[in-house]
Amino acid sequence: MVEDVKAYIESGILELYVLGEVTAQEKAGVEDMALKHPAVKAELNEIERSLELYAAAQSIEPSEALRDRVLNSLLTNLADDHTFPSRKAPEEPAKVAQLPAAKPNNFYKYAFAACLALLLVSVAALINIYSKLQVSNDKLLAMSAQNQRFSKTVSYQQDQLDMFRDTAYHMIRMKGQAKSPASSMMVAWNPEAKKVMIDMASAKLPVNDSTHQYQLWAIVAGKPVDLGVFDMKPDSAEAMKVMKSVDAPQAFAVTLEPHGGSVNPTLSNMMVLGQF
Repeated sequence: MVEDVKAYIESGILELYVLGEVTAQEKAGVEDMALKHPAVKAELNEIERSLELYAAAQSIEPSEALRDRVLNSLLTNLADDHTFPSRKAPEEPAKVAQLPAAKPNNFYKYAFAACLALLLVSVAALINIYSKLQVSNDKLLAMSAQNQRFSKTVSYQQDQLDMFRDTAYHMIRMKGQAKSPASSMMVAWNPEAKKVMIDMASAKLPVNDSTHQYQLWAIVAGKPVDLGVFDMKPDSAEAMKVMKSVDAPQAFAVTLEPHGGSVNPTLSNMMVLGQF
């Protein structure tokens, strides 16, 4: 069940749900899984929070001060007939009629107001276009993450298929020991090529810290043989990991050792053990 929930989270459906790119049936399915599984709900909340933080960090809006200044200037110029100084015709003898000065004033006033209105419309259009570009970029990021998960899944399945097709491989399931009863791991051994691989994707081992590593051992003629170290990390992209070659092993085991491995296994830290 835990593996099913993990596979569901890594499928990419949660990112598409947050972006609103799912059907009504898929939406209902996501909400049902979130109610049943706290891990799904937590992942959903984390995706929503990450997208909100990203959108907030990338958004561009005109300041309140700029909007107020432009609107106040526009309203003042439209309401005040004396915004621009009146132009008086030069004094002429009484017989010469004076030209009216109101029409030039009105022209400049309304031309200025029209320019301000056009500026506001242009700014609003640019903000709208920028917002749409951000949404498109978020969708591309979500699709890229989904493609990466899909590629890892395909690679893992291909490795497993190649291994299962090769009848020379022997599959040994290592079971949890007293140190970690819930742990388990699959190891594949090819007696012809003396090749050893471990299934990292399905392994159930606690995440190790930076000062420790897991070490794989083969029991050959009753003695432990080092087959190399590995890490268990939640963000690991490895599916099948190739270890050191070995001939005629009787069993395989994994212990938790100081970083870099040990010459001899620490039996009190034995995590899993599997025999033929």
